[in-house]
Amino acid sequence: MSGDGKRPTIGVTAATENVSYGAWKEMPTVISPVSYVRAVQRAGGRPILLAPDPEDTEDPAGVLDFLDVLIVTGGAGDLDPALYDQKPHPQTGPVQEERDAYELALVRAAIERRMPVLGICRGMQVLNVAYGGGIEQHLPDVVGHEHHRHTPGVFADHDVDLEPESVAARAVGSDRTPVKSHHHQGVREIGPGLAVTGWSEDGAVEAIEDPTCPFVLGVLWHPEEDEKSLIIEALISEVS
Repeated sequence: MSGDGKRPTIGVTAATENVSYGAWKEMPTVISPVSYVRAVQRAGGRPILLAPDPEDTEDPAGVLDFLDVLIVTGGAGDLDPALYDQKPHPQTGPVQEERDAYELALVRAAIERRMPVLGICRGMQVLNVAYGGGIEQHLPDVVGHEHHRHTPGVFADHDVDLEPESVAARAVGSDRTPVKSHHHQGVREIGPGLAVTGWSEDGAVEAIEDPTCPFVLGVLWHPEEDEKSLIIEALISEVS
């Protein structure tokens, strides 16, 4: 654990998706992109993949006791709009109720114990909903373009402005940073207790954080896809 020379243990949430490999087609599989694992390892942490678990959803204390840090990852599925009192938009994708419930439970319990938390893309939206906020279900309706995910399977590059002295700015090391993104949803109503600390040029909310906690941050971009990004290193340094 932290503080004794050992590598911090970093929980990285995973999803259940249908995957084809070898002779097996469309097999339900618990997965997380390897970029999360490698980013945590580069930053000096030991990544542990967290599969949705009904018992830990009911009582997250057991799994959090093993962790120093929680990373809530991105993914293909969208959060269930019922979680933030909306009806589904035509562009809202399939939901994963088990994953939604698990990640929301982990985030709420981690915040109660002031554990460092990083929400990435979908994970930022989980963080916002955990605080009682809402989701913009199809961001192109608001910003008027598809530049945040214009090419399937390819991360879009753009810049983000950050609030000076915010957790996000300190983690990045600057008030402006290039980022990689791929998403069609974003933050609408900000959860009570959260502050917006990052924006793209089109006005989309790119970073949110809890100013009362040492490190509770959500970013709409994907720092794990950029080896130059310092965000995951900054997160893990909180417990190293």
